[in-house]
Amino acid sequence: MSQWMEMADAALMHTYNRFPLVLTKGEGVYLYDETGKKYLDFGAGIAVFGLGYGNQKFNDAVKKQIDEIVHTSNLFYTIPLAKAAMKVKAATGMDQVFFTNSGTEAIEGAVKLARKYAWLKNPEQPKNEIIAMQHSFHGRSMGALSVTGNAHYQEAFKPLVGGVKFAQFNDLESVKAQVTDATCAILLEPVQGEGGIFPATKEFLAGVKALCEENDIVLIFDEIQCGMGRTGSMYAYMQYGVKPDIITTAKALGNGLPVGAFAAVKKVGDAIQPGDHGTTYGGNPLACAAVDAVLTIFEEDDVVGHVNEIAPYLITKLEEVVEKSPHVKERRGLGLMQGLELTCPVGDVVKKAMANGLITMSAGSNVLRLVPPLVIEKEHVDEMIGILTDILCE
Repeated sequence: MSQWMEMADAALMHTYNRFPLVLTKGEGVYLYDETGKKYLDFGAGIAVFGLGYGNQKFNDAVKKQIDEIVHTSNLFYTIPLAKAAMKVKAATGMDQVFFTNSGTEAIEGAVKLARKYAWLKNPEQPKNEIIAMQHSFHGRSMGALSVTGNAHYQEAFKPLVGGVKFAQFNDLESVKAQVTDATCAILLEPVQGEGGIFPATKEFLAGVKALCEENDIVLIFDEIQCGMGRTGSMYAYMQYGVKPDIITTAKALGNGLPVGAFAAVKKVGDAIQPGDHGTTYGGNPLACAAVDAVLTIFEEDDVVGHVNEIAPYLITKLEEVVEKSPHVKERRGLGLMQGLELTCPVGDVVKKAMANGLITMSAGSNVLRLVPPLVIEKEHVDEMIGILTDILCE
């Protein structure tokens, strides 16, 4: 075992079963370990490194900000905060933005905002129930865990935040059955990530939207993983033509720097007032300089256009693997958020791929998840397919 693994294991709480790999450097869409071995990265730090590693425009912007000012607290305005807020507002199609340190915190804020909006309508008897989806994943903090539809993650930490019900994803009647006079919000991922790469159907999202409008229910979309161009539009909801009232975003928003946000339409966003919510680090100048740089690069380099150029090629090649392999049941996903449902242990496939210089990850119990940097080219798809073919078609 590497001395660095031994050192980490001696000091860290055992919350992760890390791979026996010490990564030291990233370049483009490749990672390198301490021995110098090269890996093609189709995990992107769990869909975080949308621009890949070592993007010079991004690096220069972050380095420049470090030399100017890193933190001020939210007691003051900063130029990076103003720039980033305007760019996130435009990118999400929302009206107001709140910056957080992570996706989990964005979910926490979104849920609080929805409840505050409902409370203002009737403080004496507010609507406070939230409907979330089975097999969803929204984070590990107590609030985010409470709306995560996986009993295994929850059982050791009960009692959780109350007032949460679960419906079946892509089953509108299941959602309708959970709606009561106390329902204040419906929360879902347009493409379920950790649950196994399941895209929503257009009919389902349209039906949920109509249900929300009929009952004055806040619609929250968690686009922490499927947003930021990954599925072929800046945010996945844009492909469906169904606009939420609140959206959460993170991961690729900072291209590796820890930052997230929740954003809302004006009528909902206006509900939150000074003293309702806060954060010491959220929206600090360094994180906002990163967000500003990322969204500028997305526009200048037409990153979303590139996703739509590469994704069909990736999908075609993955479908060829499905046809050839006795170990693959189906492919599903949108854009550069793809999953292969396997009939063999996914953990074994991930380990074999890593041994052959390919980093992937699992989703759910039996899905191989492929979420590469958004800047991959066809040659990288071919390289990945060659390794997977050797593993899955043997």
